[in-house]
Amino acid sequence: MTTVSLNTDFVSNKLLCPAGKGRIEFCDSELPGLYIAVSSASPGRGTYFLRYKDGAGKTCHHKIGRTTDISLSEARRKAKDQKAEIQLGADPSGEEKARRAVPTLAEFFAESYMPHAKVHKRSWQKDESLFRLRITEPFGRVRLNDLKRQPLQAFHTQLLTQGIGPATADHHIKLVRQVLNKAVEWEVIAVNPIARIKLFNADNRMENYMAPAELEKLLLLLRTDDNRPVCNVAIFLLATGARLNEALSATWENIDRPNVVWRIPAPNSKSKRARSVPLNDAALDVLGHLGTEGKSPFLFVSEKTGERLGHVHKVWDRLRNTAGLPKLRLHDLRHQYASFLVNSGRSLYEVQKILGHSSHSVTERYAHLSSKSLMDAANTASVFIKGAMPAAA
Repeated sequence: MTTVSLNTDFVSNKLLCPAGKGRIEFCDSELPGLYIAVSSASPGRGTYFLRYKDGAGKTCHHKIGRTTDISLSEARRKAKDQKAEIQLGADPSGEEKARRAVPTLAEFFAESYMPHAKVHKRSWQKDESLFRLRITEPFGRVRLNDLKRQPLQAFHTQLLTQGIGPATADHHIKLVRQVLNKAVEWEVIAVNPIARIKLFNADNRMENYMAPAELEKLLLLLRTDDNRPVCNVAIFLLATGARLNEALSATWENIDRPNVVWRIPAPNSKSKRARSVPLNDAALDVLGHLGTEGKSPFLFVSEKTGERLGHVHKVWDRLRNTAGLPKLRLHDLRHQYASFLVNSGRSLYEVQKILGHSSHSVTERYAHLSSKSLMDAANTASVFIKGAMPAAA
């Protein structure tokens, strides 16, 4: 430790470590506590530090900056500001250590978020995939408290230039936001730094409805194709409006024949709420042809393995192309079922309850399906008006 009068000439020309020494500290005689640390491995360059005592009387060293990055006058100004803050109880060195103790986004995701998600989220595999493919590279090494809104907002926008749709781009930001919300909840960080990032909120809801002739062609194929398990699944979805996962998870224990309902337990429901689906004649006809009752706990079973049916999309792709409906998704059968109900005059409340929507706003998407039903409803007002009018003389 050597006390000198630090000036511009000294910083520019005399930052040299004496022979035989690996490191030296040049202390500023003008501002006690400020010094430049110089290593023998980097002659002519050094790092400004502020030496101070914390609240416990322990000597601490806080890095201010490199001599190649900031001037002597700027280093003195920063040192004075920090000394003033220390007088008021601040501890810059301790705060820096605390900042560095916060995990990186990748560390927190792998060690804290994912173990929790695997227990509480059905879509945890999607979270893992999104993070691994696009989030970990630009942000995985950044500490949670160092994440900034602007880089993530730019990342969000850049995803569109990579051919990724607005809704999928939003999923990336929602995932990071959800991870950081957990970090706040578990007191790892104080606030979520990206809580107010704006999303695209694109309406990408896609619904494919079949005309009567298309429906007739599809049903004929589903009744005659050799792959009976997948065909039965498709007819069952069309007859109940269920989601694919709900049908594939259904067990014979869930079938309440006396009350003619299929009870979907909460773990199998997207809303995580148990619900009952009425079994119409078409659905009961499917159950009667399955041939799995008493042989398997599950309704739909693979003919090859005898296990619960799991992979149906490859067969469905063949079926829909054969029927001339290449864009028809299995989930569209749920929409088709809803259209049956709405077009027959059933209320949106009834549709909501049968489909298991958590909110009526989700069911509102079907309100446009039947102009005839709406016209019939509007005409009820006309009946009352005409009935109240005096008869023409």
